[in-house]
Amino acid sequence: MEEKEPQISHNPMLQRYYAAWESRLGYRLVMGGTRHFGYHPLGTTWPLPLGAVLRRMEDHLYQLLELPTGSKVLDAGCGNRHVALQLARKGLRVQGIDIVANHIRWARQEIKAQKMENMVSARVADYHHLDWVPDMSFDGVCTMENFVHAREPEQVLSEFFRILKPGGSIAMHEYWHLDDDELPPGTPKDLSESIKRVDRQSAMPTDRRLRRGVLQQVLKDQGFVEVVEKDLSRNISPTLLLFYVLGYIPYLIICFFGLQAWFVNTGAGVQGYRGLQRQLWGYTAGKAKKPLETIR
Repeated sequence: MEEKEPQISHNPMLQRYYAAWESRLGYRLVMGGTRHFGYHPLGTTWPLPLGAVLRRMEDHLYQLLELPTGSKVLDAGCGNRHVALQLARKGLRVQGIDIVANHIRWARQEIKAQKMENMVSARVADYHHLDWVPDMSFDGVCTMENFVHAREPEQVLSEFFRILKPGGSIAMHEYWHLDDDELPPGTPKDLSESIKRVDRQSAMPTDRRLRRGVLQQVLKDQGFVEVVEKDLSRNISPTLLLFYVLGYIPYLIICFFGLQAWFVNTGAGVQGYRGLQRQLWGYTAGKAKKPLETIR
């Protein structure tokens, strides 16, 4: 039987964000191609070496899954391979999906170069439309700062729930934000507006909905149990400090010439660090399980 071609939602803003030269060059030069924050033990301030703390964040996601060796996991929004390969090194069998074709092309090249084809595969697919995936076919699902891109987050979680086996695990590293009416007095207007602009220009509509504790609730609403959410904002602060130091002078120049729309990530690094220090937004890790007996 011929495999069904995945449906891909039309999302030009997201495609433009990842195709932009600032994203491609910045992620490669600063992050080695990785597209997530590093995990720093509490009490540390020095952000380097960056590679080690990036792998530590991937290890944290692996630990949340709590799955035995050989378990089958969907890496939803896999980027160009880093999370999927790290999970595979821990013994998990990983199917990576992403709607950006270049990400999948680069991921496949690296998977082949590392001779990991027996543990990791990658394909262009959209986590809103997983009808090509049979019911109850995965032991785990994970997202690494990608659920924020969802246009229909309830639909995405419903699909995750459907494809998980009973007792299967979901692990998510995502962001939360304060609403406008929750902002503390004296919050600089340029700071709150710039954070909103980053959400728009980097195609993160769900990011605006994920207030503190909301991820835990939406998981429960979809039928997940044993839901736990933990704030990791202090653990990512040194990575953001690095972005702030690297981007501060360029960002002043960018603002002087009114070029913020062309340098989304530079603004996100500088204003994101300022916002994190004021607790206007933060970083959260959530985990949950599909019940052994499910009534939908």
